[in-house]
Amino acid sequence: MGRTLPSITQEFLMEQEAFMRFRRALRRSDQIALDDLFVSAQKHLAAAAYAAHALPLETFMLSMLLEEHKEVQRLRRQMDEITGQLPAGDERMRLDEATEGEEPDIDALNDGPEVIDVDPF
Repeated sequence: MGRTLPSITQEFLMEQEAFMRFRRALRRSDQIALDDLFVSAQKHLAAAAYAAHALPLETFMLSMLLEEHKEVQRLRRQMDEITGQLPAGDERMRLDEATEGEEPDIDALNDGPEVIDVDPF
């Protein structure tokens, strides 16, 4: 007997196809952003298959949100390192582990000159 349910990859491709009219109605820059979101969801197809959720679109959307959140976290770390608000690299990892659940004392961590908060806008 053959498969009665489509694979998660087939489900993903069907969902992506279902959004093609929506995609065509978007500006070119938004089309590129939407394509990037689908690429980020595709990275998590194995997890989506393992979850075996009844509504795979929700799993795909959660995968997209996960990738976007990881990017926001990465950019925040970069901004913290650039502005000198938190130590970089291994020191930050130790800080995150040591202060889990509590606010870090930023002043105690800065060994260098005083950090000036600059508003970019």
